[in-house]
Amino acid sequence: MAVIRELRRQARQIVASLLGIGVIGYFAYHATEGERGLRSYFALGHRIELARAERDMAVAERRMIERRVAALRPGSLDLDMLDERARQVLNLVHEDDFVIQLP
Repeated sequence: MAVIRELRRQARQIVASLLGIGVIGYFAYHATEGERGLRSYFALGHRIELARAERDMAVAERRMIERRVAALRPGSLDLDMLDERARQVLNLVHEDDFVIQLP
């Protein structure tokens, strides 16, 4: 009888230990591999870096376009810019210009 009690007591301890290990394993797995785990955190950081680089490129392109538009305003008209834009819109060239056609 005492042997059966001892086996039950040890079985409870073993089951409780296995259950605890299982719970810890479950949370450890999801802390690294889960939707909000470490891998997702680092992947999100990488995506943020890429988005910032793309944003910086867009800002630089916008500034370039704003400078070109400012050069065409009546208050600060740049004659070279006006000539370039007129030739592009009208599809004309000066008789001294060389035309290189790309495929």
